[in-house]
Amino acid sequence: MEDSYLYYPGCTLKTKAKDYESSAMKVMEELGRPLVEMDDWYCCGAMQSLTEDDIMHQIAPIRTMCCAQEQGEEKVVTLCDMCYNVLKQANERMKENEDDLETMNDFLDEDPDYEGEVEVHHLLEILLEMKDEIEDAVTNSLDDLNIAPYYGCMLLRPDNVAIDETEDPEMMEEILGSLGAEVIENPKRTECCGSYHTVNRSDIVEKRVEDIVSYAVNEGADAIVLSCPLCQFNLDFHQRATEFELPVFYITELIALALGLDIEMENHKIDPISLLEEKGIKE
Repeated sequence: MEDSYLYYPGCTLKTKAKDYESSAMKVMEELGRPLVEMDDWYCCGAMQSLTEDDIMHQIAPIRTMCCAQEQGEEKVVTLCDMCYNVLKQANERMKENEDDLETMNDFLDEDPDYEGEVEVHHLLEILLEMKDEIEDAVTNSLDDLNIAPYYGCMLLRPDNVAIDETEDPEMMEEILGSLGAEVIENPKRTECCGSYHTVNRSDIVEKRVEDIVSYAVNEGADAIVLSCPLCQFNLDFHQRATEFELPVFYITELIALALGLDIEMENHKIDPISLLEEKGIKE
C-alpha cells in the first residue's frame, strides 16, 4: 500500500465540510497514510451530465485527471460522494471511448494529452482496506454508540461506478464494526435525502429527511453516519422541520474519536458534543 494518497478536495470540503476534511486528514496521518492535496485541481462540476454527446461538461473533471497525471500519480482519492461520482463517471467514459478521449484532448489543447490511466477512488474504499489497521489503532472504543449508517445515492449509482452492492452495501458497517460501534440495520440507508432539491424545494427534502431520521430513531440509533457533504447538510439542517434532533456524523469523525484524536466539530447544526459527552467518548 502507498505511503500517501493524492487527494482531490473539491469545493465543499474547503467551505461547509471543513470538519470532514480535517478529521479525514488527521485519521490518515495517524494511520501513516496521509492525504496529500493535489498541486492543482478544478471544481468537478457537481453533477454528471446525462447527455451522451455533451463532451464539454466532462472538461472540468478530466482537467483534474490531467493534473494528477502531471504529478505522476496513478490514483486520486476524494472524500465527497458527489465529486467521486462525477470524477469516476467522466474518467470511465474516457477510458471506454477512444473517440471521446480524442475529442477531449482536442479541447484541452493547452494541457498535455490525458492518457486515461488515472484511477478514481473514494476514501471509504481505502478505509475498508485498512480496517484491520484501524481496529488495532482504536484507543477509545465506540461500543456504547448505536449508529445507523447512511450511504445515499452517489456512491452506489449507477452500477458501473458503485463502490459496493447497490441494494445491500456493507462497507460502512464493516468500518464501524472495527471501531466497536453497535451498527443498526438500516434499510433506509440507500434512499435519497432529496439532494439538490434543498435549493428550491425544501419541502421535498424535509419529507425525505423525516422518513430517514424517524426510522433510525425508532430503531434506537444514537446518531447517523455518512460520507457525503450534501447528505450531511440535508439530514442535519432539515431536521429543524421535524421533531427529531439526531446527530449526523461524518465517518471520519467517528474514526478520529475512536483513535483518540482531538477534532473540531463546528459545522454541525445538531450538537454532537452532548451525545459524545453522555457516552464518555469526548470530555
